[in-house]
Amino acid sequence: MNRIAFAAAIACFTLPAIAQDKTRLSFTIPASLTKYTAQHTLPVGDAPGHDVRIFAITRTLGADAPSIGGVKVKEISSVGYSDYTDLNGPGASYQVITLASGDKIYAHASIVSHNLSWTDKSKKGAENRVAGPITGGTGKFANVRGTMRNASHFDPKTGSNDSRFDLEYWIAAQP
Repeated sequence: MNRIAFAAAIACFTLPAIAQDKTRLSFTIPASLTKYTAQHTLPVGDAPGHDVRIFAITRTLGADAPSIGGVKVKEISSVGYSDYTDLNGPGASYQVITLASGDKIYAHASIVSHNLSWTDKSKKGAENRVAGPITGGTGKFANVRGTMRNASHFDPKTGSNDSRFDLEYWIAAQP
């Protein structure tokens, strides 16, 4: 009998920590709301078109912005690098999602890009897939965790970048 009572007590204290509500959110950000604030490209020199690039992007959302945990997203800033040959290759980035309350959410991600003109010569720029963990935040979002995915069409030469974001997040119980 004591074992059953002990097991029930353990379950009462551990289940709330395990059972966290996950929320999924998808939204798009057009190129008109996106600005490259910095971009530097260096040719590697080992093959034609092989460049290493660092970049910073700011996406400023308007009144119709999505909400995370009931708070509107104000801005998403990304800082990263790419190692492309003719816009094909890997990269990595770090994101800061700033909410209307001033709280922030942090994520980092891996990038894989491919040149759109390889399959259709009339297309310019590239397409990428980005994915990685949401690692925390500030204020109400200090214990946020989850996954951020992003798919973008971009052209570093023109500064164009439109994106679709998919987030799955939860706010972990505070210890």
